[in-house]
Amino acid sequence: MPLHDRIIPYLERVGLYHLARLNSEWFWLDEPLVSAFVERWRPETHTFHLPFGECTVTLQDVAFQLGLPVDGEAVSGCLGEFETYMEGGRPAWEWFEDLFGERPPPNKVKQMTVHFTWFRDRFRVLPVDASEETVRIYTRAYIMMMLSTQLFGDKSANRVHIRWLPFVANLDDMGRWSAYLPPNDGKEQRVIRYRLALDRLTACDIVWEPYSALDVLAVVHPEILTEEHSRLWRAVTSLIYFAVIEWHQVDRVVPQLGGVQHIPEDALNVDWLHAKDRKGGDRWFPHYYQVWHLHWGGDRWFPLRSAGVSFIHVVADAGGTWSSFSCPSHAWVGDHCRPVIWWPKPLWNTR
Repeated sequence: MPLHDRIIPYLERVGLYHLARLNSEWFWLDEPLVSAFVERWRPETHTFHLPFGECTVTLQDVAFQLGLPVDGEAVSGCLGEFETYMEGGRPAWEWFEDLFGERPPPNKVKQMTVHFTWFRDRFRVLPVDASEETVRIYTRAYIMMMLSTQLFGDKSANRVHIRWLPFVANLDDMGRWSAYLPPNDGKEQRVIRYRLALDRLTACDIVWEPYSALDVLAVVHPEILTEEHSRLWRAVTSLIYFAVIEWHQVDRVVPQLGGVQHIPEDALNVDWLHAKDRKGGDRWFPHYYQVWHLHWGGDRWFPLRSAGVSFIHVVADAGGTWSSFSCPSHAWVGDHCRPVIWWPKPLWNTR
């Protein structure tokens, strides 16, 4: 779908312009290579296990490669019953018609999704004399398609979910939110080659800090390099996408962030979350998964320095619902003594 010039200012405002510019010229999806890595993914530790140790996708990767903000409110809510779970929410398809000027035909609708082709055909060409409100409608359509197919795609690969309506309703506020089986077409042999290559890797073959190169730093958005954002890359915390909860286990991959690997804390077992089939009906997920949202949304990361060594802690207000994570340690944050949820060993020397 073309990226119209008049849409770009809105994409910049919500922090999605860099993602919108990514295409096959920037990234090429090597499916056999992805398959080889998937075989080495361990959900128990949330990392890839390789001969030299572990590595994983971190919030630093998201910031540098996708240009997305990693500090903000969790991307969550409900799937479609907006009038039930949201203050001021409206019936889904009435809200859809208000935001896009019309409803898709019944043959393009399946439950709470709209077929991608309807969005593509209806909003492909922005009229030359379009009013500003029409530009906003086309921007919403562009964002809905990009989020549902490029960033948060599912197995259908051709459906746009209306869970995004509350996010695109007010474009000015949107910036707040931060198994593959190879077919029989010759790719199987490439998968085998990649398996062998990964098995032969050593620590010397790995570029642990690819983003420290000057040519990389010269093209990234300077905002993602500020301490306010970069400290989040070093935090062990929950990653949230509606009903999907994953764990950012970066204390197991410290060399990726410029440190020397220590013995990490025991991995958090979230198998019961992985086992959910997402068929339990709609609900207000910030309440249903409240402890995980508190984990992300509270005073999540607070660096303490001792003898030149930086510690990253996950902390929460005393009296919160943290029994499954709590430990006897405490830290002073401002004027308040708060329990420390994760108390790791030093990650790296900051001097």
